[in-house]
Amino acid sequence: MSGSKAYLEHVAIWVKDIQWHIRFFADVLGMTMREVDGTADAPRQYWTLGGLQFIHAPHYDGPEGRLAHLGVMCEDLEAALVAAQAYGVSDMPQGRNWLRLPDGLAVELIQARPASCVAEALSINPRAET
Repeated sequence: MSGSKAYLEHVAIWVKDIQWHIRFFADVLGMTMREVDGTADAPRQYWTLGGLQFIHAPHYDGPEGRLAHLGVMCEDLEAALVAAQAYGVSDMPQGRNWLRLPDGLAVELIQARPASCVAEALSINPRAET
């Protein structure tokens, strides 16, 4: 049994040219700004409606579009944290809700408010015909 029902709230990606990514996802997919860290002209981080987070890293030496972490909304954060401990996760300096999985993937667990919104999000069938 899982510790908590959850859904993926965002995916964070290191990008070398943040303005290019902002324009592309806005123009092509209509994914406009939800939040910005910094200014719109010079963002350090940029979140879109639709679940993307771009982290400006012009000197990043990994491949373009490197996954930084998964942001997961939980109906019960505390239950999820307890359940995660059985899987050999390690803490991260960002806070107790940040976990490093044994294979290196970083996961940010976020308490949904209200908790019932997780069930609402999970009830949506994105592939259902209208």
